[in-house]
Amino acid sequence: MRKTLKSLPIKSLLLFSTCLLSANLMAATNSITPDDIMRFESLKKPVISDMGNMLAVEVAPDRGDSHGLVKSLVANKQFSVKGGSKPKISHDGRFVAFVDVIPLLDSEQANKKAKKKLKSGLVLLDTSTGKEIRYERVKSFEFNETGSHLAIWFEADENKKDEKSADKPENGNKELKVDDYDKGSLVELVTLNNLKSIKFKDVTAFNFDKSGIHFALAINNIEANKHELRLVKLADNTASIIQSLKQQQVGSIALSNDGKYIGFTYGDAQAAPYGREYQLSLLDLENNKLTAAPKSPEWTLNRYAELRFSDDSQRLFFGRVPQVSQQLEIAKVESQADLFDKEVITSSRALRVWHGDDPRIKPHEVKQYKKELKRTYLAVLHINGNNLVQLGDLIVPDVEVQQQQRFALASSDLPYRKMITWAGFYRDFYLVDLNTGRKISLLTQQSTSEEPTLSPGEKFVSYYLHGNVFLYEIAQDRRTNVTKTLGVSFADEDHDYPSNAPSYGLGPWIAGDTGLLIYDKFDIWQVSTTSHDAFKLTAGEGRKHGVQYRVTGLVKDKEYPSVLKGDEKVLLHGYSDITKGDGFYQAQIGVAGVTPLMDGDYKLKLLARSKDAETILYSKEQYDRFPDLYSGSYDSPQDATRQTNLDKQREAFNWSQSELVQWTNGDGKPLDGVLIKPTNYVEGKRYPVLVYFYRFMSDRLHAFPQMKINHRPNFAWFADNGYAIFLPDIRFEVGYPGDSSVQALTSGVQHLIDIGIADPKAVGIQGHSWGGYQTAFAVTKTNIFKAAVTGAPVSNMTSAYSGIRHGSGLARQFQYETGQSRIGESLFKFPQKYIENSPVFYVERIKTPMMIMFGDKDDAVPWEQGVELYLAMRRAGKDVVFLQYQDEPHHLKKYPNKLDYSIRMMEYFDHYLKGTPAPKWLSEGEAYTENKKAD
Repeated sequence: MRKTLKSLPIKSLLLFSTCLLSANLMAATNSITPDDIMRFESLKKPVISDMGNMLAVEVAPDRGDSHGLVKSLVANKQFSVKGGSKPKISHDGRFVAFVDVIPLLDSEQANKKAKKKLKSGLVLLDTSTGKEIRYERVKSFEFNETGSHLAIWFEADENKKDEKSADKPENGNKELKVDDYDKGSLVELVTLNNLKSIKFKDVTAFNFDKSGIHFALAINNIEANKHELRLVKLADNTASIIQSLKQQQVGSIALSNDGKYIGFTYGDAQAAPYGREYQLSLLDLENNKLTAAPKSPEWTLNRYAELRFSDDSQRLFFGRVPQVSQQLEIAKVESQADLFDKEVITSSRALRVWHGDDPRIKPHEVKQYKKELKRTYLAVLHINGNNLVQLGDLIVPDVEVQQQQRFALASSDLPYRKMITWAGFYRDFYLVDLNTGRKISLLTQQSTSEEPTLSPGEKFVSYYLHGNVFLYEIAQDRRTNVTKTLGVSFADEDHDYPSNAPSYGLGPWIAGDTGLLIYDKFDIWQVSTTSHDAFKLTAGEGRKHGVQYRVTGLVKDKEYPSVLKGDEKVLLHGYSDITKGDGFYQAQIGVAGVTPLMDGDYKLKLLARSKDAETILYSKEQYDRFPDLYSGSYDSPQDATRQTNLDKQREAFNWSQSELVQWTNGDGKPLDGVLIKPTNYVEGKRYPVLVYFYRFMSDRLHAFPQMKINHRPNFAWFADNGYAIFLPDIRFEVGYPGDSSVQALTSGVQHLIDIGIADPKAVGIQGHSWGGYQTAFAVTKTNIFKAAVTGAPVSNMTSAYSGIRHGSGLARQFQYETGQSRIGESLFKFPQKYIENSPVFYVERIKTPMMIMFGDKDDAVPWEQGVELYLAMRRAGKDVVFLQYQDEPHHLKKYPNKLDYSIRMMEYFDHYLKGTPAPKWLSEGEAYTENKKAD
């Protein structure tokens, strides 16, 4: 179902918005409220067309309904699309499609049952005319690569779920029980040049080729015994049945880019989906020749065997499994004897067996179950010769294929799954031959964050290991450390964890496999793959001036490694470690030197680049400047055009300012931080200060504050309420995370007192998660803070050490031994360090009032950690209040809870830092009550 509307001209919208804004400015009280934050709009998911001529973005308030903004980058034309979110643009930019989200009011008014029936739609905008077409109950939609067609896949019609199929089954009127997985739904194929469409019922899969030649569909209706493979020639939209398979459910399908082949899987339609075994066939569309892929006694296909052709149409990749297993069913009691049958009775047991030698602990295994259920092992069918090669296997299960023709990279974490519990994540990496399946070992026990890269010409593999970058020459089976003589570390210089320092990353390859780019902390190096010589592409300007240079603005494609021409000019992003400002720069491959294009006291984020043009999209922001969008040329971003102006929202308020502060801690180490001054700041006046932190915070100096209601204090709201906000950097020492944090915090706060900003009797602290732990620990060591709010803190490392991260099912031990908590050893080797770093053991020292917040379904930190801290402080007679938000995870998700927490946080600090009367919930608590649940 669809309806056609005319979009409101943007000039009218702008005029209306300007009138509203003028009224707001005239009536402005220079006071930010939660209502203002809820209505404040941000930009989400910006995209540009492949041709670089059209921009689309979702404009979303923190609470309420989004709208889509569409703007031509080459003409004076733009549109607003009501309810639009998650935009996609056709290749030429003529059409933009948005998800048409259910209005928030409709969702809030619906009861639980009705809410499940609410489904999003699709709105299609024709940018040449401004007309909209809206489609209801859309499951997904996709433009083809050439932009000639749009496929719309609709949700199943719920009104017909219980009705018999209109098509009579060939085997009589016997009703069949059909699994939802096997049921199809309507697909509408829209021809974009005339908006005419073709509809297909019972579609379970569809696929465009990249060349814009064909559109293929799998159509399945088990009740009617209709199983077809249909093909549409997109040039004239003629559709034909190219395969009709009786009693065979069509599974996955794929089209080759040359328009010659279609691959598809099929299996017995009468078999249950989980236990159904599939076959693979290849149809030559030019001569209608059907070829079955070779079978193997060791490998077969199941329902999860996705198909993908290589871009040259010479290889078909797909997944196989050793066997297809039927889903286990609980035995039913069908007779009197079954009531006493031990097998039948115990089949209903609720049991999980935890064995000491399990590769994964049970909660992690449970979390990974669905992923493992869908796991297939990559194979390749070489079309010329119909030669099938198995690439992944039970020993090396993971294979990542790009567009190389001979090799791929493979990996396995199987040897290290048990040690994930305490040591983190590692893999063995291999080079696999696509022609034979033979695997060459590259790296053992490599950190998963340090994946090797295969050169586009398949001559080399580059990888990082223990502070250096290596080249592996495949033909010569030779490894060379190409950085050992360069006199600089390629390991993270700021790494303060009890683990090996990671790299700064590997840059793109140079055409012909002649070289590659690599990064140290500041500079970019160009390495020759033949001589192994290296030079600083950025000429040492990075380390000299404290600017971190990185290549940016390349077209991103998972299937293709980034390749630079030998003399290509590349765009660089630069971040000043000194001023915290960003810039865009230019360098030329093969030539040492950097050309500044633009830099300053602002933050730049490159958001998109068009595939077939030199157009880039980026945002530019400061603390007092909204990150509006700019479009420009890859070669000259400094000449970009501003495309949005949401900063006008900020102008309605009396905004505060941010500045960089620097001090020295007790060990003589220099530290940086951000000071956000209160609005209407008066020089020499002391203010209440709110300290918010995590690890490194000074890079937020020029970041526009998040205008959202969530688990963090809203900086703009607090600043407008008379607070200074302090964001200090924290540098940790392994084994002493708590003390090193306290040293940074207290020295930073003392600096603010010394320079006359902070009122020493009105300094508060708030942190969440790791910041929550530091907050809870800090008040056991210092009385400099007069109020503390700690969200989701670990309070007892001895009990948290062997806890579970319920979101992932992972054990927490690795976090303490090698990760964020930085203890560096096990609990039983260093028990005293776990105690020394645990706030719960020192609550008698606390003199600071504390508010603890937890969601009782926290999926990262066990919420019992909050209970431990609360009970210990309560037992010690300390000033404590505990907010338990029901059915909430690590970060609050439900808006009523987020708003409630934000309001209580402000009330809490206002009372303890500004002396306002305590709200009743703080002075008296709240009695437990039960509310009537809505239907």
